[in-house]
Amino acid sequence: MDLVLLLKAAIMGVVEGLTEFLPISSTGHLILAGSLLGFDDDKAKVFDIAIQTGAIVAVIIVYWQKIRSTLVALPTQTQAQRFALNVFIGFLPAVVLGLLLGKAIKEHLFTPGVVATTFILGGFVILWAERRQQSTVRVQDVDEMTPLDALKVGLVQCLAMVPGTSRSGATIIGGMLLGLSRRAATDFSFYLAIPTLIGAGAYSLYKERALLSAADLPLFGVGLVFSFLSAWACVRWLLRYISSHSFTPFAWYRIAFGIVVLLTSWMGWVDWHG
Repeated sequence: MDLVLLLKAAIMGVVEGLTEFLPISSTGHLILAGSLLGFDDDKAKVFDIAIQTGAIVAVIIVYWQKIRSTLVALPTQTQAQRFALNVFIGFLPAVVLGLLLGKAIKEHLFTPGVVATTFILGGFVILWAERRQQSTVRVQDVDEMTPLDALKVGLVQCLAMVPGTSRSGATIIGGMLLGLSRRAATDFSFYLAIPTLIGAGAYSLYKERALLSAADLPLFGVGLVFSFLSAWACVRWLLRYISSHSFTPFAWYRIAFGIVVLLTSWMGWVDWHG
């Protein structure tokens, strides 16, 4: 296996791990990084989705105590059953709409204008959500969420199918706008990521299996490891960060990144068509 290719896989893994759970769109950053590295063919696009699994393992480890206690209590405790039901309800809309609209979205919405617009609009939505956050909180903890809360967040998650939106951004900021505290929205976003991203990764690998061979295992393995390590560090940092900070810096970053998308597209440096 080419060492340069493995280095590219490691860099892409770090980009995935650092951006997957921040409200800044991992897809947008992977497109940019892949273009700059010359790592943007059809196999690379499958790779981008597959290495999300490494980031998900990091979330499972960080939240293992809650996940384990829920699984143990699931047969007998109502609270554990409601939590599991909420995650399932939140996950369902993305499955249905992903299967129905995924192909059309890929064909028509992966354009520089759409990516830049969603980055910039998303930034202004974050600024708005943070401005009204203090007066609208009614759910402090994920265990206080109702199935209706979970459904609403699940529907908001579907907005992330539009490139540049950010799955984490949609669920966290959407949750805050729906009355969840910053911590509750962040926690539920992470729990929701587990079935959503594992499902997307498995489906993509199955659908594009003809592109893959046993020789690709080192490439995917390196990407998974670096995705896991960077995501683990990022999730732990973010949970500390939100205890005393807002998401406002990410809003300004999104607006700046949207401008970068427009500039790189106009100059012909990056193909933003997914």
